[in-house]
Order: sequence, then structure tokens, then C-alpha cells
Amino acid sequence: MTTALTTQVCVVGGGPAGLALALELARRSCEVVVVEQSPHFERSFRGESISPDSVWLLDRLGILDAVRASTLRTERMEISDGGRVVLAGEFSSFDRPNPYPMELPQPPLLTALAEEGARNPGFTLLRRTAATGLLREGGRVTGVACTGPDGPLEINAALVVGADGRFSKIRELSGLTYQKRPLERDFIWFKVPLPQSWDPHTYRVRISGDRHALFIPSFPDLVRVGFNIPKDGLRELRQLGIGALHERIDELAPELSDSVRAEVKKWSDTSMLEIFTAVVPEWSMPGLVLIGDAAHTLTPILGQGVNHAIIDAVTLAPLVASALQAADPGPALDAAGAELQRLREPSVAVARALQLRQERAFALSGRAGVTLRRAVYRVVNTNNFLKQKILGGVYYQLQDAVQSGRQRLDLAPHVPAQR
Repeated sequence: MTTALTTQVCVVGGGPAGLALALELARRSCEVVVVEQSPHFERSFRGESISPDSVWLLDRLGILDAVRASTLRTERMEISDGGRVVLAGEFSSFDRPNPYPMELPQPPLLTALAEEGARNPGFTLLRRTAATGLLREGGRVTGVACTGPDGPLEINAALVVGADGRFSKIRELSGLTYQKRPLERDFIWFKVPLPQSWDPHTYRVRISGDRHALFIPSFPDLVRVGFNIPKDGLRELRQLGIGALHERIDELAPELSDSVRAEVKKWSDTSMLEIFTAVVPEWSMPGLVLIGDAAHTLTPILGQGVNHAIIDAVTLAPLVASALQAADPGPALDAAGAELQRLREPSVAVARALQLRQERAFALSGRAGVTLRRAVYRVVNTNNFLKQKILGGVYYQLQDAVQSGRQRLDLAPHVPAQR
């Protein structure tokens, strides 16, 4: 027997985007149901790097204090090529309300968002519940068909929001077209203890020819390591044995050689991330809107995925809350979805363009290409104006827009939780 449930907004996906949106809607006295297929928030290697704009936003949302004990502040970034530092940046040199990125595991972040949401009577989180289809009527999405712990469930809603990530099922079910652009590499991820010789507040990128790796300190005392492999090259690499991974680390970070051999003894000790971008020409259709990676998949470079997902959420929330109060909410909600894309797409495009330039630079090989890459990094490194412009343009878009008056940040009023 199918159970039926009615709400104003159904959000599919209990990640940072979905829970931030649901929290902001609930604080505006909207009824919102979040559908999340996982029974818990234990997610490995997902969105731990929080951009300065999102750290600032989490503070404004009243969430930062709840997660601060689980954070690690990033104070500087360092890119080395061929064993020499070619670009370094100190985030303290950026005069912004919050200049620093932050490393934050997703479990405490999602827990804090869910707990804050639950303080509002209109917020419902359904765990162990998977979306299986979209309900439609007269060319309009009217809800979500799900399977939950108690069997089939239909959630009728004035608006469905797909916040279910880079492999979004809601995007597929909607029929909205998109272009998936595979890049030339994939990434192998794992964690090992942070070496005592390494500063725990430095984000490192190391490059050797067309091979590179990210070394990101991770709370509380680990380092998250990701290195590139050719697209669809995992099978070939695994056939060489785990020693091939150890040799890659020997080349790029010999300081980690012993700990990697001790901690990463088999391929199951690693995770593989497929690297691609996705461009969705239309983020919405009648009764449905996509946000976060479902609307615009980005790469891991500079930790922009979670950042833009959270900004999408806080941008959409006031538009939806206002639309639900209209005499005819349907057209108003459709306009809200279109307005979200108008407001957010330029910022996403800036981040994507910078990421793709970095991807092309990392992929350069041969003497001429490597020499050019090193020269460009060194020019930026010695020119503070360029450094401020390039890094500032990706890390501080929201803070700059709000400070200059180009953008209004409309957050719901809330009473800080007593902790």
C-alpha cells in the first residue's frame, strides 16, 4: 500500500545544498520534506573543503559555532612544480570578512544543518528513503514517488528540488537536457596521517610533468591525498599492483612514502572520483528546480562544489518562500526557478572557467608546455595584483558582491541555538 504525504516543498538529497535550503525554508515557516536515501551522514571524501564565502555564510546561518570544533583552517596555498614552489598565497593577505577556507568533514556539517532544521515545525527529514520517480500532472511536476523503510511513498509538493548531487537521479527523471564533459583525468583519493614536518594549515598542489596531486590537511590530524590518473585508467593501474600507487607518492611526496605504505596496502583503501563537469542549459521546469552539483557539476579544484551548492540554497530559499505566498503559487515558483539561474549562473561560470584553465595547465607535458606553465605561475606569484584578482575572483565572489551592494543576502531570521 502506498502512503501519501503532502508538503509545500520536497527536497531530494540531504547534502549541504538540500539541508541548507530546507533549513532556510523552514525558518521562513514553509513546510519542507527532505528525502535522503542514506540512513546516516557518514560520507568519505565528499566536499570537505569549504570555501571562504561558504564559511562566512555558515556563520551568518548560525551553523559555524556548532561545527567549529571539527574544523581545520586553511591559511595558505602552495603549488610546486618539478620540486620547486612556483606559486604561494597567504589567505591572511585578503581583506575580507572571512578570508580563510576551512576543512570540515561532512558528517558534523550535515548533522548541524539537520539539527537546526528540526528546531522548526515545518522541517521533516526522511532517511532511508529513495526517490524512484516524479509525479506529474498536466505537464507539471507535482511531487516525488519514493521507496522508504515502510514501503512506497508519494510526496505531493508545490515544488520539487533536485539537490542530489553530480549523478542526480532527479535530473535524469526530469528529462532536462545537460552536457557532461569528461576531463582527461580521474582522481584516486585516500587519507594518511599528516607528517610532523608539514604545516597543517597549508593546502599543497604538487606537479611533475603531466602528473599532479593534491595534499589537503584534513581534520583532525590527517592529510587527504588525491592524484590524477588517465581517464578510465583505474583498471590498468590496478593491474600494476598497489606498488604503482606507492611509486607515484614517492615521486610527488616522498615525505608520505612510509605512511602510505603502512596505511594504503590494497586498492580498497582508496576511492576513485570520476572527474567531469556538467552544464545544464535550463535548471528548472514547471514544478521542479535543480541546485548544486545537480545543476552545475564542478571539479575538485579549489573546493567550489560545496560552496556554490550552499549559495544556490540560500539564494533560492527567499524566492521560493515569496512565491508560495502568491495567489497562484505555480507560475510564481516557476519564475523563482528561472530567477535562481539568472542570479547564480554567471558566478558558477567564473568558477568553472578557472577550474578548466587549471585542469589544462596541470595536463601540460613536454618541455615547452611545462616551461610555460611554470613561467605563468611564477608571474602570478610575483604580482600581488594578479594573485589578488585571480584567487579573489573565485574565493570571494559572494563576500565582494554583498559588500559592494551588487547582491543582497536575504537570510531568514533565527534564534541562535543554546549549545
